[in-house]
Amino acid sequence: MNPQRTLATAGRILSQIRHDPRTIGLLLIVPSLLIGLVAWIFSDTDSFSVIGPSMIALFPFIVMFLVTSITTLRERRTGTLERLLSMPLGKGDLILGYTLAFGLLAVLQSAIAVGFAVWVCGLTIEGSIWLLLAVAVADAILGTTLGLLASAFANTEFQVVQFMPVIVFPQILLGGIFIARSQLPDGLRQISDWLPLSHAIDAMQAVATNSHDAAYVGGELLILGAWIVGAIVVGSVTLRRRTP
Repeated sequence: MNPQRTLATAGRILSQIRHDPRTIGLLLIVPSLLIGLVAWIFSDTDSFSVIGPSMIALFPFIVMFLVTSITTLRERRTGTLERLLSMPLGKGDLILGYTLAFGLLAVLQSAIAVGFAVWVCGLTIEGSIWLLLAVAVADAILGTTLGLLASAFANTEFQVVQFMPVIVFPQILLGGIFIARSQLPDGLRQISDWLPLSHAIDAMQAVATNSHDAAYVGGELLILGAWIVGAIVVGSVTLRRRTP
């Protein structure tokens, strides 16, 4: 892998997105609007203070997964990746370039979402807001890398959407949003322990309630980091030059 080629790939992706206002709006604004909708729904109760941190983990994760997977697949279907990979550009350079580009967008997205939830929607954070932002960024990057991984196996945009019930929905159901993970049946609780979104939600809740120390949150971040690296490696190995 070559750092210059990786940075060139990231710059190309960012330049393309800069000229696509709809994608920019989807990435940066829509997660905050969805968080605001949830806050509005529970405006007459105290429930938003309980589920708010989970929403910060959930919506950016889903949006980054969809945008990244569809963007990568579209470039492969149009032959762009085939032309790029015919040059001295490795698959690792390409995947890391995509991760870096969307990772920078994830930082902006997470900062907007966290700021909106705290200062507009009134979400109370007992712990460090900077630590909460760090978890939000890691969670959004996780969605990016899983999206890259899904695009390596899909042939059409519709197939990318079909991956959501396989990759995203089980994590939502078992992540502790609807019921605490400690109350899940034993088998499902063990499965949820292996799902990365569960750890993102746990870390968000821990920071929001200040129920655990920074070492605990750091451990959850390490787990998210391991998933991110694993998705990058597998995505690099399985990436096809062109959709048949």
